[in-house]
Amino acid sequence: MTDSRTPDDNAPDTATQDTQASPAEDPAAQAAREAAEYKDRWLRALAEMENLRRRTEREVGDARAYAVTQFARDVVTVADNMERALKALDDELREKADAAVKGLLDGVELTERELLKVLEKHGVRKLEPQGQKFDPHRHQAMFEVPDESVPAGTVVQVVQSGYVIGDRVLRPALVGVAKGGPKAAPSGDAEAAPANDNSQGS
Repeated sequence: MTDSRTPDDNAPDTATQDTQASPAEDPAAQAAREAAEYKDRWLRALAEMENLRRRTEREVGDARAYAVTQFARDVVTVADNMERALKALDDELREKADAAVKGLLDGVELTERELLKVLEKHGVRKLEPQGQKFDPHRHQAMFEVPDESVPAGTVVQVVQSGYVIGDRVLRPALVGVAKGGPKAAPSGDAEAAPANDNSQGS
C-alpha cells in the first residue's frame, strides 16, 4: 500500500514540542509578581483617597470662609453710608455743633466701629490704602494727582474704601494715585495680595 502522507506529515510538531519544553512559571515568582501588582494598585488607591480628602477639606474650608460673600457685599454698603455721614461734617463744624449733634456723631462712630468688628469676626477686613503703594490687585485707580512730595504711584486719596474677605478681594478700593514724584522703590517684602474675586458685584 502506498503511503499517502506528504513529507511534511513526517516532520515533528515543533509547536507542541516547544510548549511541552517550556517550563511552567515558578509559583514563587508568580506570587511575587501578583503581590507587586496588588501593592501598586493599593498605593494608587491610597494616593487617590488622600487627594480626594485634601480637595474635600479645601472645598469645605472655602465654603465656610466665603459663604457670607454676597451678604458681606451688601453690608459694606451700610458701612459706606456711615462713613459718608461722618465725613459730611468737618472738624470745624463738629466743634461748633451742639451736644445733641455731637452725641449723634459719637453714636454713628461707635456703630461704624462695631460693624467693622463684626465684619472682621467673619473674615471681612477693611482696606486702608492711604499712603500705600498702588496695588492693582486691591485698588482701582480713578484719577492721578500731581504731587511731587510722595513717590509716584502712591495712593493719596481714597474715594471709596475697599474690603477683602479671607484671601480674596471683596471690593477694590477706589483711589487717587500720585504722579510726578520720584519713582517708588520696589518692595521685596510686600504683603502678598489676595486673589481677586471674579464674581464680585458692582
